[in-house]
Amino acid sequence: MPDAYPTDAPIRTCSFAAIDFESAGALPGHTDVPVQIGLAIMDDGHTQNAIPPANFLRSYLHAERPIAWSARKVHGITDEDIAGAPPLLALWPEVAGHLGSRCPVAHGSGTEKRFLRAFPLHGFGPWVDTLKLAHAAYPEAPTHSLGALLESLGLRPVLDTLCPGLRWHDALYDAVASLLFLRHLIEACDLADDPLEALVHPDRDAYYRRRHAARG
Repeated sequence: MPDAYPTDAPIRTCSFAAIDFESAGALPGHTDVPVQIGLAIMDDGHTQNAIPPANFLRSYLHAERPIAWSARKVHGITDEDIAGAPPLLALWPEVAGHLGSRCPVAHGSGTEKRFLRAFPLHGFGPWVDTLKLAHAAYPEAPTHSLGALLESLGLRPVLDTLCPGLRWHDALYDAVASLLFLRHLIEACDLADDPLEALVHPDRDAYYRRRHAARG
């Protein structure tokens, strides 16, 4: 089991791994399960090549149940797409390789934490939730969805360059989007020398002040 990242580590020294799952959705009598996983890493948020596509992981996942129509309508994944896909447990080496030595990142981390319970005692953490960060730093935003945030910050073209041909609610596309927002926030609020704790437990007042101070 990997050691959790120390929350007093300076952010500039931290490595991050964003994870996103798409799920089969709710069906009567069935437990929700993941049908796609996306993982992306950011080992140095201060370089232009901080999010290298060579280290992306994107895979459909086997599910012992059909995908609900409501879920298909959101992410477009079909039962045919996941036929023959590996189960999540079979991807343990890749998942551990991405997350094991890095701080996990997700936009609204509840789903990701729940599905990662398939790996008992994995020790991943502490989590950086970019949805919480968005609420802290941009409380005035009309919505804190990743799509709206990246559009308003002008980051969508960068995302499309890193993930050509993909779209929102693709697990990798959403994972990379959360890293781009995290990198932007670290720069916009001048957080590089702050402890990781500032990302793990964001304080709304402090973030708002830092964002406007950094703006000059």
